[in-house]
Amino acid sequence: MCTQPKVTRRAALAGVAGLAATAMAAEPAAARGGRGIRDLTYPLSERFPAFSPGEEAVRRTVTTVEDDGYYMQEWRIIEHIGTHVDAPAHFTAGGRTATELRPDELILPAVVVDIARRAAHDPDTEVTVDDLREFERRHGRIPDGAAVLMYSGWGSRIGDANAYRGTDPAGTLHFPGFGTDACEWLLRRRRIRGLGVDTLSIDPGISATFDTHLALTGADRYGLENLAGLDRLPRTGATIFVGLIPYEEGSGGQARVLATW
Repeated sequence: MCTQPKVTRRAALAGVAGLAATAMAAEPAAARGGRGIRDLTYPLSERFPAFSPGEEAVRRTVTTVEDDGYYMQEWRIIEHIGTHVDAPAHFTAGGRTATELRPDELILPAVVVDIARRAAHDPDTEVTVDDLREFERRHGRIPDGAAVLMYSGWGSRIGDANAYRGTDPAGTLHFPGFGTDACEWLLRRRRIRGLGVDTLSIDPGISATFDTHLALTGADRYGLENLAGLDRLPRTGATIFVGLIPYEEGSGGQARVLATW
């Protein structure tokens, strides 16, 4: 017998707290600056903030151990909810789909550009070319073929969908992202493989034209959105593993993203 699971207020609050706890959890090695491993993935739940209200995941229990001998759920999800990949096809006609991204493109060096202090006062801030140059002055050259990840501190808002979207009274979204100039500089000068963010989009929330998406996917590169725990990664020296679900003809999809260093 298929049953719709009942979610109590206490369970819902516990689930939201679990999202925040996952984002904040860290291995001792990371805190020491030594070798470590980190899960950059949020658990997917019905409470996970969607880019647009109404796009949230929905699930139901299909079978239970008590009634059927085994437990199984059914999910209704879009490809761009939770921690996920934007494949080139997401914004570029004829671009490669999820199944066409090669394994060697999904295991790559990563660097973390920290703009959290600025984002705390300006939710519309962007990663700029100046930020990238300052990063390289402090940490060395960004490796060719890397993923460049933006840490803005936005994960602290994950338990409140409106705060995470930064929705104002007019319905405009406000959260940080990559400036188009910075994306193009990285594509041209550092031949990056992808961009990643701890927000809903690689474009800042106020963007209506998604120019960073267009530049990145137009160059046959991919994006990573809703990454967790980037504050616990070293600024350089990590390798990330993007466990992308290979949806047929997928414009992207959910991914388990792991980092090691």
